[in-house]
Amino acid sequence: MAEENRRSTRGIATLLASLSALGPFSIDTYLPSFHEIGEKLHATPLEVQQTLSAYLFSFALMTLWHGAISDRFGRRKVILVAIGLFALASAGCMLATRIEHLWFWRAMQGITAGAGIVISRAIVRDLFDGAAAQKLMSQITMMFALAPAIAPVIGGWLQTLFGWRSVFAFLVVATGALWLACWKLMPETLPPDKRQSLRPAYLASTYWKVMSSPHFLTACAALALNFGGFFLYILSAPVFLMTHLGVPETGFLWLFGPAMSGLIGGSWLSGRLAGKVSLPRTIALGYALMASAAGINLLVNAFIPPGLPWSVLPIFGYTLGMSLATPCLSIFALDPFPAQRGLAASCQTFFQSGFNGLTAALIAPALWGSTLTLSLGMAGLMLLGGSAALLHQRLRLVPR
Repeated sequence: MAEENRRSTRGIATLLASLSALGPFSIDTYLPSFHEIGEKLHATPLEVQQTLSAYLFSFALMTLWHGAISDRFGRRKVILVAIGLFALASAGCMLATRIEHLWFWRAMQGITAGAGIVISRAIVRDLFDGAAAQKLMSQITMMFALAPAIAPVIGGWLQTLFGWRSVFAFLVVATGALWLACWKLMPETLPPDKRQSLRPAYLASTYWKVMSSPHFLTACAALALNFGGFFLYILSAPVFLMTHLGVPETGFLWLFGPAMSGLIGGSWLSGRLAGKVSLPRTIALGYALMASAAGINLLVNAFIPPGLPWSVLPIFGYTLGMSLATPCLSIFALDPFPAQRGLAASCQTFFQSGFNGLTAALIAPALWGSTLTLSLGMAGLMLLGGSAALLHQRLRLVPR
């Protein structure tokens, strides 16, 4: 029976990880195609970059609603509808003939992709508490990390062999397979008697309750800022790798390999520490690793010319610490709202993806001019994230 339960947990973790990875996968897969998209659609590099911004801002806006809708109608139905619509939006991207068309269909992808990451977090908290929740969250993060590592490699080879439209054709096929897996295997984890209302008055009061909670806001700020220090490099990958480091279109693994190895290692370590080391101490260890990596990154880029592998190795240490702290901070963000976990997960993802959109539109273009400015961006965002996490821990010690 115990072995059967472990297999069931691993199966759920794999499915939830796949759902969570849909959004990041659709960001990273087409990065190697930026140059050709600009050429074929007669767009400037900044206009192509805005396809990311359109995706991320629409992703952020809609994530406010995925959780509330799933709290009302159940997790399974919302997932199936959202994945189906994402496949249609991917087909629209594949057929785009102008950059404005690609902006629109990328926005449609963003509107639907957020359901996976929001609802998967809610499902974890539907099923598990305490150390078990931390372990499952860590397993999801670990498996989810594989997708962004593989995505630009797949995208690079598709770009080289077939051109940029094949990247979105691949997303259509992959999303269809994920829809079939969810239809066959996804359980409904929210019983009808625990579902919440969609009445405007109830939603307004609940959103206010969540978004005005200092405990929630500080945990979300820490998560968003920590990730921003790493996501800055993802958004700048074409410039960072191809311009500064001289990497070809098929060489994006130079960045995504170390980064995702760190994510996997940190998630595995978080799962091993669950129930043995307290959540605050695990978070502190994560920040110690992030601070060390960000400091080394600054020194390397200040005194050594850009090159491989030294320009990418600090990113491994940063993502190791980030993914060690992330499951614990996510649990802290959702725990104050046990009856509205879907809505709270929506709000958490809204803050995360909204900051990602800001990073794509403003921060990354401002900093990708050199590897030194990118390293300064990583260090600055990490320090802000650490300050938010420290404030959260102080608030937890104050009686409510």
